[in-house]
Amino acid sequence: MTTTQPSHVVVIGGGILGASTAAQLARGGAQVTLVTAGSLADGASGRSIAWLNSSGDRSAEYHYLRLLALDRYRTWSARHPESRAYLRFDGAMKWAGPGQSFRETFGFERAGGYDAVWVDRSDVAAVAPDVNADAVAAEGAIFNPGEGWVSLPDLIAALVDEAVADGARIIEDAGDARVDVQDGVATGVILGDGTRLPADRVVLATGPAVPAHLAALGVTVPDATPAAFVLVTDPVDVAVRTVLNTPRVAVRPTPDGRLVLDADWAEQSIVVGDDGSLLVPAESVQGLLDEASKVLAGTPRLTAQRVGAGLKPIPGDGEPVVGAVPTIAGLYALFTHSGATLGLVLGELLAEEILTGSPSPVTRTFRLDRFAADAVPEAVPTGAWAPVPQR
Repeated sequence: MTTTQPSHVVVIGGGILGASTAAQLARGGAQVTLVTAGSLADGASGRSIAWLNSSGDRSAEYHYLRLLALDRYRTWSARHPESRAYLRFDGAMKWAGPGQSFRETFGFERAGGYDAVWVDRSDVAAVAPDVNADAVAAEGAIFNPGEGWVSLPDLIAALVDEAVADGARIIEDAGDARVDVQDGVATGVILGDGTRLPADRVVLATGPAVPAHLAALGVTVPDATPAAFVLVTDPVDVAVRTVLNTPRVAVRPTPDGRLVLDADWAEQSIVVGDDGSLLVPAESVQGLLDEASKVLAGTPRLTAQRVGAGLKPIPGDGEPVVGAVPTIAGLYALFTHSGATLGLVLGELLAEEILTGSPSPVTRTFRLDRFAADAVPEAVPTGAWAPVPQR
């Protein structure tokens, strides 16, 4: 089934999901306006570990979606040789913490056809010379050769450039934009200063703010969004290529020779003020630096350049929310964890749905109507083995 192509689509949100959707819509011939509260990439996309993966246990549908997502990144890399400065597939390594084992995780990944290699401690230097083999679990580690990382601000800038070249309009510093709904139909967007942008389709891609924006319209989306932060180091003297997801710290390089660090235990130390402000304890910052030093070859001395704290979008059941809002005609939403991994493919699939009127079968299990009263899913299963955090 096809519908008349929309004459004007307004996309709210200047992160990876908004930029990707806007670029795909503009490429498909739609008139597009992308609006963002502040600057492009100044929200969750600007403070993401941005590990590109489909690691660990997850539903078959979600694993398939993530594999498609990785494929789109490889296509982008092939078509944009300059992206190799900010998009790399040099592999990732992970190992279990004390009292845990990743043997079953490895078996699960291999059984699903995922590219995973078991590496004994004695072989770590040959596979990932930037990793300190002494820090690896005694049982060894999993190396995923097909995984990598992306610098989202650089990718967002490239996507926006493409969108603008295809006729899109970008409005930064728009304040708290909201969807204008009249008689159950999304008719446009009202910017923070009251300016109204008429539209016949609206995309809500505001990261952790999506549930609140939908709630204001009478739509409920279960929300598990926590406070989080990443730490960006000063430039390091050692060459780091491998993404690391270890029991005490996750590490990935940046295009300018720094490292991005995070960890679940560090995020849990954030103090949330009554006014919503976030305080990252100094000991958590130093703890991350110390833990990262331990897992890198040569245990380099690391110092902090900046800390980026904010909310990390996670739907209540852990899986993406993609597509039309059933109760409001013309309104679409994107709300997901792992936005870095999923950014390109979700923008493509949602733009195709908007342009053709036909949702992709790939997104069927991720649509918002799964949260209907008689269809609330259980928590995401983790299996019997040690789960790998989704980043």
